[in-house]
Amino acid sequence: MVTLVDYGMGNLRSVAKAFEVCGSRVRITSDPKDILAAEKIVLPGVGAFGAAISELKKRKLVRPIREAIEKGVPYLGLCLGLQLLFETSEEGAAGKKVKGFGIIPGSVKKFKGNFKIPHMGWNTVRFKKKGCPLFRGVGSGAYFYFVHSYYALPKDRSVLSADTSYGGFFCSALWKDNIYATQFHPEKSQAAGLRIIKNFIAL
Repeated sequence: MVTLVDYGMGNLRSVAKAFEVCGSRVRITSDPKDILAAEKIVLPGVGAFGAAISELKKRKLVRPIREAIEKGVPYLGLCLGLQLLFETSEEGAAGKKVKGFGIIPGSVKKFKGNFKIPHMGWNTVRFKKKGCPLFRGVGSGAYFYFVHSYYALPKDRSVLSADTSYGGFFCSALWKDNIYATQFHPEKSQAAGLRIIKNFIAL
């Protein structure tokens, strides 16, 4: 059973359907008790970092997510679900920094440069860390679907499991113990994305 966190900002139905297609039962919930009792947690996200952390706090979901991760429950963050793991983001109101979960040291920055923002569409990933269970059966250089204007910058590069080139290389996936996260959307990434979802289910 996969517990999909509902905080009013995720593309829940498409994520849930992808997990169901891959053979998992899915519970969509905003109940802190369900999260504390979860076997596996998935935190999807579409939207702004500041609004997301505000909604998670309003529903009293930050503490149970942190506690579940600290207990060793497998966690999969998708897009904003990756960024929320970090200490701060530049995506607050009027560009002010806003605090995240603080589980992964580092910050979330806005893309800057003479290239199209947001980064939207298909792009490749380059593996940076051997043996990541999430990428089992996926070839380095596989294409995944991205939609984002901000990227995560981890202080400890050892958590970086994949990067992607767009105005320079950025963190497109991370892995630390029971924490897995992708900046891309596996639920929109066809066969390679479904393989990642199956690998998470199989953990």
